[in-house]
Amino acid sequence: MTFQGGSQVGEQKRRYKAVIGNHTYTIIGAATPEHFAATTQLLNAQLAQIKALSPAMSDEQAAILLAFNAVSDVIKQQEAQEQAE
Repeated sequence: MTFQGGSQVGEQKRRYKAVIGNHTYTIIGAATPEHFAATTQLLNAQLAQIKALSPAMSDEQAAILLAFNAVSDVIKQQEAQEQAE
């Protein structure tokens, strides 16, 4: 599966093969290989934590919960930034 992230005009796009939850994905984006690797490592750690807490949860359910948590964190950061301004 291939995903393409948004990037600024003129930024060099890279291809990165990430193994997330025993599936291989090709990520295309302007981030550094180190950024892609750190993101992959964090995703796998969080998926493992979710699966350890709820072993009966499917991989799809765990991925959706992880995505929900990530979006929730972004909203919290945006709210905190707005309050700081």
